[in-house]
Amino acid sequence: MLLLTFKHIIADFVLQTAWMAHGKDQKKGWGLPLLVHCLIHLAVATVLILIVAPRFWFVALIDFVIHIIVDRVKGICSVRFRTTLEHPWFWTLMGVDQSLHHLTGFGLSILMAANA
Repeated sequence: MLLLTFKHIIADFVLQTAWMAHGKDQKKGWGLPLLVHCLIHLAVATVLILIVAPRFWFVALIDFVIHIIVDRVKGICSVRFRTTLEHPWFWTLMGVDQSLHHLTGFGLSILMAANA
């Protein structure tokens, strides 16, 4: 769990650029920023998992797919409800997004622990 949380902090906050953060939540042109962002998650997860538990390399792919889905749904909601930084639902949407990512890490950690 700590490994996947560390991965999430690095990929979602340290390595995510403004182009990715804003671009993936747009009505049009969201595909490339979202893909690049999620490929960074895939790369960081793959490296960390290969170092710590190489037999679970596929967990990085599962995380990648789930991350794309969660972030795209958040993007659709952002466009639909026009949630700018000043919008009252902005932080709620951000909190739900982050909670889903952490629950993904928790579930994947359970998967790895149960099959260790």
